[in-house]
Formats: sequence, C-alpha cells, structure tokens
Amino acid sequence: MRFTKTLLTASVVAAFAGTALAGEKFEIDASHSNVGFTVRHMVVAKVSGSFKNFSGTIVYDEQDITKSSVTVTIKVASVDTDNERRDGHLRSGDFFNAATDSVITFVSKKIAKKGKGFVATGDFTLRGVTKEIALPFTILGKIKDPWGNTRLGIESSISINRFDYGVKWDNKITDGSLIVSDKVDITLTLEAIAAAPKPPAPKQ
Repeated sequence: MRFTKTLLTASVVAAFAGTALAGEKFEIDASHSNVGFTVRHMVVAKVSGSFKNFSGTIVYDEQDITKSSVTVTIKVASVDTDNERRDGHLRSGDFFNAATDSVITFVSKKIAKKGKGFVATGDFTLRGVTKEIALPFTILGKIKDPWGNTRLGIESSISINRFDYGVKWDNKITDGSLIVSDKVDITLTLEAIAAAPKPPAPKQ
C-alpha cells in the first residue's frame, strides 16, 4: 500500500496558518478525529488506511482567519490498514522508513479564504523531505459541548504524489502499471477542543 503524503505532523491539517497567535487555541482530539488515506492497488481496487497516533494545535482567530495557524504531528509507526503484514511493509524502508523518519509533520505558514472554504499553506514533511503544500479545508463549526467545552470541527482532503517524498517502491504488474499507485488521497476529519487557559504565574 502506499502513501504519498498526507497531511499532515495531522493531521493534517487542517485549518490554519499565520504569523500571529491572536486567536483561540485548540488541541486536536484524536479520539474523535481521523487522519486517513486511500491508494489504488493493482489498478482495479483501492486500499484505505489511517494513522492512529497523532496530535496537533490549532490557533483559530474567528475575526481574522489570516491570524490563525496549525501544527500537526503524526507518528508513522501508527499506520493501520487492517493488515499487520502490509502495515509492517509500510513501516519499512520501502515506504515510510519509520525507524529513521518517525514522524510526518505539517506546519502552516499562512491561512487564506478561498471561495466558500479556506486554504492553509505550509511545510509538509514526510520521510525527511519537506515541501510546501496548499491544504484546502472547511470549518464545520464551533460549538459548546454538554460539559461546557468549546469544540471546533474541520475537514480537509488533498492528493499527493508519494514519489515526491522519496516513497518510491515501484514494483509493477505485467502490463507495466504500478502495484501501488504513486497518487495518494488524504482525508482529514478533525475535532479540536479549546485548551484550558494557563493559570497566572505566582507573584514573586
């Protein structure tokens, strides 16, 4: 199976980039979020998977989205395609090389409004290769949960070429097509919860 890049040090992310941390700070709630991918296998089928271990911080300025930002970290070894043998191959040097390049990261540099949604532009790092990507995303809303917590919902999807990041296992079938496509579709569904404010520093 193949990865190209996702998203995401998520997430992936997911929604924000900027220089000023003027907005509200949220931490990604991994138990209610998903960093997933899909890749075509043998031309005729698709295989899906996800990463189970990831974290991230979103700074959301509702009044000025350009002052928002996002940072996401994904643990490569947590890849899960519901097949341990395949997952072990994905962790190997043929694909993610998890022993050496243990995380995938995304760090936003700017956020902008685009049409009905937004775009987070930032540095995406996979297998030690960093490239700037433009990650489109939608803000699903900001709500208060029954326990008084503020939650933020974000969805995003992007396609990447895994070869661009050195994930170049390229075995082929008899007609010359790749067993695992070089194109990887990444989908991010993120729920984040407002971080508790830090208590004031004690007086000296």
